[in-house]
Amino acid sequence: MFGGSIVWSVLALVAATAVLVIGGGPFTRLVDRLADRTGMGETLAGFILIGAVTALPGLITSVLGAARGDPTFAMSNALGGIAVQTTFIALADLFYRRANLEHAAASLPNLLAPVGLSIMLAAVLVTGAGPQLTVFGVHPASVLLVFLYWYWLRLSRHVGRNPMWRVEETRHTRHDEPDPDSHRPGETLAGMWAKFFALAAVVSVTGWVIGEAGLTLIEGTGMSGGFVGAVVTGFVTSTPELVTVLYAVRIRALHLAIGDIIGGNGFDMLFLSASDLAYREGSIYAAMNQEVILVTGLGILLNLLVAAGLIRRQEQGIGFEGIAMFAVYGTGVAALAMIG
Repeated sequence: MFGGSIVWSVLALVAATAVLVIGGGPFTRLVDRLADRTGMGETLAGFILIGAVTALPGLITSVLGAARGDPTFAMSNALGGIAVQTTFIALADLFYRRANLEHAAASLPNLLAPVGLSIMLAAVLVTGAGPQLTVFGVHPASVLLVFLYWYWLRLSRHVGRNPMWRVEETRHTRHDEPDPDSHRPGETLAGMWAKFFALAAVVSVTGWVIGEAGLTLIEGTGMSGGFVGAVVTGFVTSTPELVTVLYAVRIRALHLAIGDIIGGNGFDMLFLSASDLAYREGSIYAAMNQEVILVTGLGILLNLLVAAGLIRRQEQGIGFEGIAMFAVYGTGVAALAMIG
């Protein structure tokens, strides 16, 4: 698409980032209103609506890389997106001055999510080390990831409605309750859904641009597909999550903020299933190298730190877990640069 031009690739990445950043605010407000109007709730809306749409650029980028025969780029883009998006929780914590974000947005579905995601990431590690069996060129683990994601959503809904234990409420705890001011005069539910799908279409186009630009960077600079996928395109495709989580914190839709990151991470895991379908040279997990293993382990560490923060529930400040997340992510990127 870019004729091998590094300059055009960089400009394309900058332009795609700008589109994703500019659209993030209006999109977050729209989903917050949809969550109230439909009765879906902020957490589930973050998981499904925001998580699905903000994941589209990464999905298209990973599938494009796999179809072009670069499985390392495809996997690293998905897994690198999970790592950086999880770190955004700590960044959002810095912007929410009223209390520790994990304290204020504590809930059973939010606590279950990073644990479930860690299980999915661990399944990828085991699959990469195990026998590479395929059915019509697809590893059974790709189907397993879809099942685990479905089960996670189902379990999240169940524990949210029928909790077996409850989060202790404090003066900083914020509930996922409809905003009485969410209804705008003359705004119909059908119109809101139309805006939602229009924004989703724009986001999808940016994903294709990012994928093309990333592959051109690999060819033109000699950088490894693992580093470009995990750090460069992984970050660019994650900018919608960054914008939406910061904006959600700004409007105090805290459960929407956490649901955005967690939902986006869940969809990013499904990139691997889609990429396995697109990769026609066998199981994509057989191509797992040191870079992919490092980024997968990084995702597990970061998500377990989120779970630890939700369990500990420090009332004020970013907390040890948040600081540790920045340190772990920075160390992981440095290690990736060294081996890439």
